[in-house]
Amino acid sequence: MERSMRWAARCRSAFEKRDGYGLFGIVQGGIYDDLRKASAEALVEIGFDGYAVGGLAVGEGQDEMFRVLDATLPNLPQDKPRYLMGVGRPDDIIGAVARGIDMFDCVLPTRSGRTGQGFTRRGTVNIRNARHQDDPRPLDEACACSACSNHSRAYLHHLFRCGEMLGPILLTLHNITLYQDLMAEIREAIGAARFGAWSVTFLENLGAVMLIPCDLITPRSTRGVLL
Repeated sequence: MERSMRWAARCRSAFEKRDGYGLFGIVQGGIYDDLRKASAEALVEIGFDGYAVGGLAVGEGQDEMFRVLDATLPNLPQDKPRYLMGVGRPDDIIGAVARGIDMFDCVLPTRSGRTGQGFTRRGTVNIRNARHQDDPRPLDEACACSACSNHSRAYLHHLFRCGEMLGPILLTLHNITLYQDLMAEIREAIGAARFGAWSVTFLENLGAVMLIPCDLITPRSTRGVLL
């Protein structure tokens, strides 16, 4: 962690400020609250355009990830964007937004699409499973992507079973669309001050079991940062 902070200071010194670019410091420290706090404080002292949280979603489990976020985020500025690196599943994203995260990146939608896993508003679907071979329904009835609008689960199943590249292409397109729709719904719910109610409904439909503390159901974005 200390080596990362020395590197952050060198990066900040070398960075040339210019329009359209920003430099984020990355909070490290594993699952240790004291190291996370020290890392965040060191980065804030250096001063960055935004702050990332790294080293999570690497096998520690969702509960532990949220616990680390709860210990880390209070040490970061309220008026700077916060970026959670490498996360995650839809319920991971919703729980992180509730805790004050603004930005995400993850390979999961595309990697899963290539291997036959589709994300839907009712949970994940393994399109390779035999149960889908005669299913005329779209992957997700509420999705407007070309895969859901024009093709059935049975057809997607056929493509994967035959090794046709169109299968991974369509499923990847669907997953990206669903994630974009998810983020759009989150932004809309935050803007309408109904993120708490929206998140409960979305998670219930998803079949995810997650208890978000009452003091977290109004995310930081409603208090001045909306990305």
